[in-house]
Amino acid sequence: MPAGVVRALSAAAVVGVCLLLAVVAGDLLLGPAGPVLAPFAGAGLAAAVLAATGLGTARRTDGAGAGRSAVLAAATGDADSLPALAGVLREGTHAEHAEVWLAGPDGLTAQTADDRAPSLAALLTRPDVDHAHPVLDGDSRSAELRAVLTLGKPGRAVSATDRALVADVAEATGLLVRGLARGERLRARVARSAELARETEESRRRLGRAREIERRRLVGELSGATTDRLAAVRRAVEDAVEVVDEGLEPDSDDDDRAEAADLARHHLYSARQRLEELLDRFRVIARGVHPAVLRDQGLRAALEEVVADLPRPVHLSGRLPRLPWEVESGLYYAAVATLSAVPGDAPLELVLARVGDRASVAVTVPDDPGPVLASLGEDADRLAALGGALDAEAEGLRAWLPVELSPVVESR
Repeated sequence: MPAGVVRALSAAAVVGVCLLLAVVAGDLLLGPAGPVLAPFAGAGLAAAVLAATGLGTARRTDGAGAGRSAVLAAATGDADSLPALAGVLREGTHAEHAEVWLAGPDGLTAQTADDRAPSLAALLTRPDVDHAHPVLDGDSRSAELRAVLTLGKPGRAVSATDRALVADVAEATGLLVRGLARGERLRARVARSAELARETEESRRRLGRAREIERRRLVGELSGATTDRLAAVRRAVEDAVEVVDEGLEPDSDDDDRAEAADLARHHLYSARQRLEELLDRFRVIARGVHPAVLRDQGLRAALEEVVADLPRPVHLSGRLPRLPWEVESGLYYAAVATLSAVPGDAPLELVLARVGDRASVAVTVPDDPGPVLASLGEDADRLAALGGALDAEAEGLRAWLPVELSPVVESR
């Protein structure tokens, strides 16, 4: 039996007993005046008993208490609590229909049934909605609709007690929805932080691999430049020393000394040529390690300098704006390596271009570009370490890099 009915029956019983006692006592104590005064005495006694027991004090229904309990439960609840809040509404107001509608980008979604409403206005026009209470987040100027609580009581009025209960449950719903939204934002930030940590670790790994590739390339360049050329310089100097020693022997005459001087001069001249070749090669290596023109004038000027020194004709076209040093140097090294790797002496085409957020250098390859691409594995790895690639196309090879290498970090 509902608590309100039990409370009313108890109060009626108290009033009846008090009136009966007043009538009996009035006959015994007051005589003929008892029937007149007994009802007044019984009413006073009943009022005193009702006040003492609390049965005569106006109280809110159990639904309001359930609403306050729902507020406390929602403070630590999850999404599964929303149907429970709808149940609190239905039981506390004795409504035929009670629902919690959760707001989303596509409208309102019922939490206890498979039902949707495109907007709040459409929800309010439904025949089964007799009372609706929106749950807002934010101040009055920038309030955002989070949920809507609805009641359906066909043929019955929505009382003030029902509205009070709906307000309590709306408070619980607001607490729950805001908590869920904060939890979702926190999970998104944690996921983004983990993603950035993975990207940072991957970048460190790629850059470490690129440094090792560049170190091996530089060691190979220096070894190729010094080993044979230094050996040739050493042989020429040793030959000159040997000829001079022979020409200075005690039994040598003037003709022998003159011949020895000519031979020594020849060997020294050969050593000088080998040394100049070695210096030229060192300059090329130094330009490749740190091309001053690239730093000062940009990618096109640096490639023009390289193209001018090549033994084959190369037509350079296209332009790029000044880009970060890492992008320009990455494209420069890839272009130089590709030009050196293409076999033969046929004319080549070198094209600079930018499409969207990518800057590229394309080199035509007269024949199949596959073998050339296979020989540029380390250069492809260097571009990959910077976020780009070296791709084979129908006309040749294209090296590309993003125009901005800095990672994009969300700030919220």
